[in-house]
This record gives sequence, structure tokens and C-alpha cells, in this order.
Amino acid sequence: MTPSEKMVRAGRVRCLTPSGYHRMAYREWGDAANPRVVVCVHGLSRCARDFDTLAGALAADFRVICPDVAGRGESEWLKNPMEYAIPTYVSDMVTLLARLDVESVDWVGTSMGGLIGMGLAAFPSAPIRKLVLNDVGPIVTADSLQRIATYLGRAPALPSFAAAEMLIRMTSATFGPHSDEQWRHLTEHMVRKQPDGSYRLHYDPAIALPFAADVTGKDMALWNFYDAIKAQTLLLRGAESDLLRHDTAQEMTQRGPKARLVEFPGVGHAPTLMQDDQVAVVREFLLNG
Repeated sequence: MTPSEKMVRAGRVRCLTPSGYHRMAYREWGDAANPRVVVCVHGLSRCARDFDTLAGALAADFRVICPDVAGRGESEWLKNPMEYAIPTYVSDMVTLLARLDVESVDWVGTSMGGLIGMGLAAFPSAPIRKLVLNDVGPIVTADSLQRIATYLGRAPALPSFAAAEMLIRMTSATFGPHSDEQWRHLTEHMVRKQPDGSYRLHYDPAIALPFAADVTGKDMALWNFYDAIKAQTLLLRGAESDLLRHDTAQEMTQRGPKARLVEFPGVGHAPTLMQDDQVAVVREFLLNG
């Protein structure tokens, strides 16, 4: 176990929606007294453990907070599935930031986590100092939404961990090349072993219900949020991404916060921030300035 891994702590914060309270779990890396805080938020069907590699690389310099968004990982499922939506997640993160008791944070958001970060950063006097948008922007393509809808919430019971890993490798092929060890890590925190020995994905399958309602065959446009962002912004893009088009990424460098763009060849949606080159780009951005 590395020194940074010894500094990992588990936490929970109680959040509120119209249907009632729910607990959101998070993992905290680094010195709890460090005023330099980074919040890392995962994609639609992923979980906090996706950031283990990045958090380990940042923990010596930052207090790193990695939440499981409601309905995923160790967080509780919502009573009303139609509350699985960005406004709920933004509200939950405001509660989390209040728990952290800090004036400002840096934000690393992959896909959905980036949309949540955009939602927070667009408000006046937003607490986000630096913003990393990982393969997401103000235009989310209809093609990518339709692709995700084909598998979200539809996984049956899987007879073995090997079958679970095969499913993750198949549905996450756009993540790009990974080692066998990395694929195991991306799988083991995505599934739960059942009493009968089978495996099921960790998230509430009902997260697919509001998502499916948003799949209209049209791109989702959020330029009004992006243009309001004042935080220094780094935009990461998988060069083969079907969710964040190259032309959209280029436009993001010219308007709003005028993001700095870094593209990773051989990767689609989305870079996992587990590879050395991806980690180095994020770390350099957060440490400098």
C-alpha cells in the first residue's frame, strides 16, 4: 500500500430531494486539512473508484474528494427515479461542498460529472476555481445518447466475474486500450456479487428511465451554461469521441472560458484518466497557477 492509499477515508453526506433524504458516499484522499481541494465526479454509469489512479497521483498536493453520484457505487438509490437528473446532482454537490467547508475547489468531471461541473460553474460567485471537462461540452451528440441508451440499465445477472469483465470491456471499448489489470479495476467496482454467486452492475437500473426520456434524436445544447463559466478550464477529448465532436471542442476554445484543449489519440468516449499521459496533463493543469 502506497503512502497516499493509507490516507484514503470513506465519508457520507445526507442530501435532499422532493422525494426525501438520501446518503451520498464519497472517498477522500490526502490531508484533510489541505485547503487545496479537488472534486472528481464520474460518468453516467460509473463510480468514484474510477479516479483511484488520478487521486493517488494528486493526494500529496491536494485533498481529493471522489463522490458516488446518487444511485451509483456506495450511494443510496433515489425513491423517485425521475430525480436522476443534473439538477439533483448539482444540488447534492452543493451539499457536499458545504460539508467540506472550503471556499473554492477545483473540479474534474468525466462526461456526466463534467455536466454537473458546468452546472455549478455557470452560477455567479461559483466556488469552482479550475474546471477539467473530460470529454464533454455544451453539445452532447444525439448519436452518443442513442448508443448509451442501448445498454444503460439493461444488463442481466452475470454468471461470473469473468462474464462481468467481458461486458465492461464490450460496453466500454471506447475507453481505449487498457491493461488486463486496469480492466479488472474498471470492472470490480462496477459490479456486486449476489447471494447466488452471480454479479450485477452496481448502479440503480432506474437511472435509465429519465435518460431515455431525454433521448429525442437531437443533440443536447448547453451553450448558455458554458458561456457563463469564469473558471480556468481544461478540456480533454478522446480523439475518436462520438459524444464531444472535434468542431464543438474547437469552438469551446474560442468562447466562454476559452478552454485549453488536449486530445488523446486512440481513445473515444471517454479517457479514463488512468493512463500516465492523461494523469500528467490533469496534474500539471491543477498544480500550475
